Amino acid sequence: MHKTSRIIFTVQLDEKNLPEKIQWEADDSGFEGKREAKTLFLSLWDKEDAVTMGLDLWTKEMLIEEMNIHYHEIFVKLADSYQRATQDSDTALLMKNFAADFAERLNLFKK
Repeated sequence: MHKTSRIIFTVQLDEKNLPEKIQWEADDSGFEGKREAKTLFLSLWDKEDAVTMGLDLWTKEMLIEEMNIHYHEIFVKLADSYQRATQDSDTALLMKNFAADFAERLNLFKK
């Protein structure tokens, strides 16, 4: 039996089309209703055009300090995902080292 799962993003925009509120919900999330987010960073590989399509949004509430942490966590997740997908430990380690250098440069772990 095949299963379908839905993930829905709702973005409320201001008069300049800038995100004011980002909400998400998913069938398999483990909670009911919508959750609020300050950022949305979505990347997908378009099968037809063979290119990466991306969507990155953030609300006015997102602080730079939070954005720094968010990007560090994205870098670590990318490395972990790359490792699982390719079994290329050397390149995954290179990516994790970049994430660590990024965190050190921004003093993320000293705060």
